[in-house]
Amino acid sequence: MFQQTPCHVSSCLKAELSSFDDSGNIIGTGGYCLDHIPDPEKAKQDILAYISAHEKIIGLNASGITFCDLDFSGKKFYGCNFQHCTFSNIKAEEMRSRMSVFDFSIFTDCNLLKSNIQFCSFGGCTFSHTLLTGSDLVQDNFCGLKAFQSSFDDTDLYNSRFIKADLIDTSFRNCNIKKTVFWEIKQENASFKLSNTREAEFDRSGSELFSTAGLS
Repeated sequence: MFQQTPCHVSSCLKAELSSFDDSGNIIGTGGYCLDHIPDPEKAKQDILAYISAHEKIIGLNASGITFCDLDFSGKKFYGCNFQHCTFSNIKAEEMRSRMSVFDFSIFTDCNLLKSNIQFCSFGGCTFSHTLLTGSDLVQDNFCGLKAFQSSFDDTDLYNSRFIKADLIDTSFRNCNIKKTVFWEIKQENASFKLSNTREAEFDRSGSELFSTAGLS
């Protein structure tokens, strides 16, 4: 798991950004978060350059960065911190991630088709027009997710968590949702057609949501 070191400003609770040596390698700490680093644009460009130059990214702290119109397809992220980031028009087909944190980030018009993302956290995220179709999203945290016109179709969601998620015009068709927890979700035009809903938990007693009422 990534190591989150707080910003050097004593009153700030945000995580410091990764910094790099002259060869472009991560060197432990950057000292400051995005709000307090002396040159935030340079910090952002350094992070983008590092991701672009590496297929495997380990222990990167990019908290708060905005990523637009980029291709992360085939990238592998291990133990990275992407909390409070914004991802807009990102193509990330067949992306792989383990033990990374994306909490409170915003994904808009993103394509993560056929990705393999396990043991990661998307708590409090917003997904808008985001596609995760055909992916492996095993033992991930989506608690508090707000999803709008997004798709998880044909995805393995084994033992993931969607507690208190808002699912609006969002599809979970033909998914493996065995042991997946959907407690206290709010749904509007959400579809679970052809998914194994009897093996998921839609209330705290472990029974199927409304005995299949409301699922389509």
